[in-house]
Amino acid sequence: MPTRRIFFNQLALDARIGILEHELRATQPLHIDAEFDVDISQEVHDQNIQSVLDYRQLRHAIVDECTQAHVNLLETLSERVVARILNEFPDVQSVRIRISKPLAFSDCAAVGIELHRSR
Repeated sequence: MPTRRIFFNQLALDARIGILEHELRATQPLHIDAEFDVDISQEVHDQNIQSVLDYRQLRHAIVDECTQAHVNLLETLSERVVARILNEFPDVQSVRIRISKPLAFSDCAAVGIELHRSR
């Protein structure tokens, strides 16, 4: 099956995540990199956004899932995002998501989790 890849690089948002005392009191920044392999059996029509998967909808689902409630672990959050994408977007055949905390440690740029799932 032919696919097209949609991707986001360093989507930045503030989320309520973590189990440490200071993480429970305030939001913290997250960076999200994501790739979506999308079924392209339908022909693209340049004047019709409905002939492709609108990446605004993917972005909305990621942001919403990451900001709707406090989550303790990045592992849990990444699983939730991937499950939502696969549930809401039937044309997505494969998802790879990397969620990182850029301020978690002072001696590295970020720490995070990467998850890959396919149908």
